[in-house]
Amino acid sequence: MTESPLAVRPATPEDVAALVRRAHRESIQITVVSGGHGPWSHDASDGMRIELTDLADISIDGTAVQIGGGATWGAVAAALSGEGVAISSGDTATVGVGGLTLGGGIGWMVRAWGLAIDQLIGAQVVTATGEIVEASANENADLFWALRGGGGNFGIVTRFDFDAHRIPGIVHGEYVIGGDAAAVLRTCRDIMRTAPRELTVTYMDVPAMDPSAPAGARLAAVWAGDDADALIAALRPVADSEGVEATVTSPAYRDILLEMPAPAAGEDTPVPPGFIGGNGLFAELDDVLIDRLVAFRAAYPASVVFLRSLGGAFGDVPQEETPFPARSAQWFVMAGGFDIPEMIDDDARAAILADWRRIESGRLAEYGNFADTERPDAVPGMFTPEAYDGLRAVKATWDPHNLFRRNHNIIR
Repeated sequence: MTESPLAVRPATPEDVAALVRRAHRESIQITVVSGGHGPWSHDASDGMRIELTDLADISIDGTAVQIGGGATWGAVAAALSGEGVAISSGDTATVGVGGLTLGGGIGWMVRAWGLAIDQLIGAQVVTATGEIVEASANENADLFWALRGGGGNFGIVTRFDFDAHRIPGIVHGEYVIGGDAAAVLRTCRDIMRTAPRELTVTYMDVPAMDPSAPAGARLAAVWAGDDADALIAALRPVADSEGVEATVTSPAYRDILLEMPAPAAGEDTPVPPGFIGGNGLFAELDDVLIDRLVAFRAAYPASVVFLRSLGGAFGDVPQEETPFPARSAQWFVMAGGFDIPEMIDDDARAAILADWRRIESGRLAEYGNFADTERPDAVPGMFTPEAYDGLRAVKATWDPHNLFRRNHNIIR
């Protein structure tokens, strides 16, 4: 185990347990870091930063995959390459397995296989008392339920156990979009209402940020299988839409998930400081929502609009089976403007926020993994009332003193 005045890198689950006992004994605030994408990850000035980087082993036995709590999804994808199996996970290689999974995990195969938590079958957890326990449907079932969408509130997960999926290959396709953005989104909505669950689409319209995220609108799609013709046929109505300019940059056949699909596959895109907006899980991509999103992007040059289709396997899971909200949602939507001082003033900030409020008014719930600031008052809106009550009960059992509070905190 290595240690600095603020950061500690445990080498074993026993090291983690010892650190938790110390933090409990000395009343030290804990910040747990896996991939380091959370809003809490870079500030441990008033406590202990436990970095799980060295707990990153990946073990594969058929479709049974065990992953250390400090692994990243890029490393997982590389390890699964050639094994003929895959897990629906994050889109960015540097995202940590821990944070994404505990928050739910909307990935490229969300319609084919559901969330990351829907593939989770067990976990090794260091509790608030420094005990190492196993959690599954048959052992500490209440804790296992809470881990599948309740965030890092209940312990430090040092190992995740997944049931992966066999897959012969994957096809990824992309259009560069010009012209009538509303027509594109309406066509996508109509396609996805009856699309096979092998198909998941993502629409993103961004300003110029860096070469890895070129400015403009793109529609990306993944087919969970090796049938390129099926993907081409599914996307054809987009190019045929009146007033739409759609330039094909693929599709291209890919072998087993050697790497993340091309969108957001590499290092993170630098984001200007400050973001005014948010996200939501929506029951439907109706015309009102589409028009508001298109108008938002047009009104603010330094803004982003991002959508991903849901449904399919995502909606197969009964709402009460996990704490994750809004299993009836058909779309995930994010929109916001970057708060760049030389580009916007207070009036513009107020206008962006007001427009976002109109967009979010129709959402079913907020997705915690895309909430980039600590907003304790917003946490109940990330769950159904029943799930939030259940999470509070689990919190009271497993962390009554709220040792694990650097997260979207569940108050017992």
